[in-house]
Amino acid sequence: MEDNKTPFAELPAALVEDVLTKTKEMGEKLLREFESAKANRSSMREQLLQSGILMKESSLGYPPLPTTCAADGSYAIERLLTVDLAAAAAVAVEGLTPPSEKRYWDEPRHKALIFTESHQDKTATILRAAMLGEELLLACKAPHDLVLLDFTLTLPVIYLNQGFSAAGENPELDVSKYLLAQSVEYLSVYRDVLRSTRSNHQFAGIPKYSTRREIANIMRWPRNYDDRAILTLLMESAELTKPILLEKPTQEWHLGVKPIRDRHEDARRIADEIVGYLNEVHIFYYKPHDWLPALRVEVAREVAANNHRLATVVQGLKHQCATPSMLEPYPLYLADRTVKALARALPTFRQVTTQHIAEHYAGDVGEVFFAMHGYRSEEGR
Repeated sequence: MEDNKTPFAELPAALVEDVLTKTKEMGEKLLREFESAKANRSSMREQLLQSGILMKESSLGYPPLPTTCAADGSYAIERLLTVDLAAAAAVAVEGLTPPSEKRYWDEPRHKALIFTESHQDKTATILRAAMLGEELLLACKAPHDLVLLDFTLTLPVIYLNQGFSAAGENPELDVSKYLLAQSVEYLSVYRDVLRSTRSNHQFAGIPKYSTRREIANIMRWPRNYDDRAILTLLMESAELTKPILLEKPTQEWHLGVKPIRDRHEDARRIADEIVGYLNEVHIFYYKPHDWLPALRVEVAREVAANNHRLATVVQGLKHQCATPSMLEPYPLYLADRTVKALARALPTFRQVTTQHIAEHYAGDVGEVFFAMHGYRSEEGR
């Protein structure tokens, strides 16, 4: 807490002055960009209206408010002298429950993973894939009408692909064995998210950060405008864009499953299906209230093509964006706060482990404290 109050205490005065000078220059540059966007705002909004891309949420109708939850995850690694202490957690948190509904979950659901590994640079990649797989498992098991995911729907194909590859290169790691053992189940639930065949179970990816430009490309706006930033300025409350196909990558999606030896054929078949469904993912932007930025929402084709299911997603998001103090839907905010605590808690887990070893170690206790000394931490979400 004291470090937050005195951020410059340990920095040389000349360095602070240099950085402050550069931040003023950066501020001037950003000011010019804001003024340019403001000057073009009216004409760009008129262009949107003429294109027919914008629509009102009322045009979709008003289905009953859905029950909602969100899934999120995080991982952290403590690099010790002798081993790496690796931990990951996935949580699913229920949103604000409609007045007419009973609560399905009276507490957050979670899955925790913890491993002690030899020093390997790929541990974080493998652990991250397992974390994401556990998020997808919780999401698919959730008994809710709308499940929000704190990432783009294309992220799992990247993380799982990297994780499987790294696990194949480091099969001796316990986290590798765990990931490969759960791989077919992870792939199956990811496929279920992408195809969303159940009409009472909608999945929506809500990435916080995106550089995508599907709308900007259609409108032929300058390259310095990304969709979410400019649509936040152009859209009014209760407006959304019509769902369109997700922008395809320059190279085809790829999901390598060669390291998965058990049930390899099942894994290969499901991976091929996943690549097909990725090409059918739709995106739209929605601004529930004036105080919120435009939300980028990614859904399966089955949801985008059905007005009732699309309206369920829209109404669920609107109901969960209940206060200006949160710039995202409530369950996503709560899940994010929960999983961030993992990295802060990992040093405490290490201390408890160190104490247990020291109590039962027959040799010099100093060796224990040297071996369990933490040199640096890595974390991610």
